[in-house]
Amino acid sequence: MDSECTILKNDCLKGLYRRIVFDAPGIAGRALPGQFVHVRITPMRDRILRRPFSISDADAEAGTLTLVYKIVGHGTEALAQMRPGESCTILGPQGKPYTLPAEGVRPVLVAGGYGAAATYLLAKRSGEKGVLLLGARSDADLILVEEYEKLGFEVRIATNDGSRGHKGFVTELLEEALTPDRKRCFVYGCGPEPMLLALGKRSMELGAEAELSLDQHMCCGVGACFACVVKVRDDASPDRWRYSRSCKEGPVYNAKEVYYG
Repeated sequence: MDSECTILKNDCLKGLYRRIVFDAPGIAGRALPGQFVHVRITPMRDRILRRPFSISDADAEAGTLTLVYKIVGHGTEALAQMRPGESCTILGPQGKPYTLPAEGVRPVLVAGGYGAAATYLLAKRSGEKGVLLLGARSDADLILVEEYEKLGFEVRIATNDGSRGHKGFVTELLEEALTPDRKRCFVYGCGPEPMLLALGKRSMELGAEAELSLDQHMCCGVGACFACVVKVRDDASPDRWRYSRSCKEGPVYNAKEVYYG
């Protein structure tokens, strides 16, 4: 369902990262962790395609929808120039959400870059507090650390260049985060696809359940165009895999569903 949503805030979060808050009661009241919205950026009338953004936060009582984005192209540059009082047309919430952790299950969130934005609502709505493994190229790309800590989550950091935390890949922190009882942990991932595929395989090797947000570049956002497909397991197929629409059947998939070939 399309909603005309007024911008309440559009502020710099850190560097090129920004946080935008919309008055969107119809969306906020239905949004679930892991879902996304498809935004028509009003100043870009010559470009008909919407932009997909993971839902970072949704407050049903206040009727607000929060998105975190990075300025990387024409669409996000135009969005960054919009001011409170202006509006965008938003379709959503869309997609398959994360499964909230059951009572007694410790959530282990693994985020790469601004994948941390997509797992924030999950952390906020989780009845159990756990750990966020946050990876980035450098300290400049680490966001929302304090926000997760305020929710009661422990934050462990990995950077490729070693500018903060562990030097290396964030998936290298997983095994230690799953101790002492990995059977009572559930892994949730969001970030670049190579990281997610490595995370899914490693989680299964360690015997931990996992869900991965495999969102792709999208055109229609409603499952009609097949531009955002990912490979999932299909034992009935000669190739043992099939294409799945990440906007419709995803973006969240159980790690056991994903094809790693």
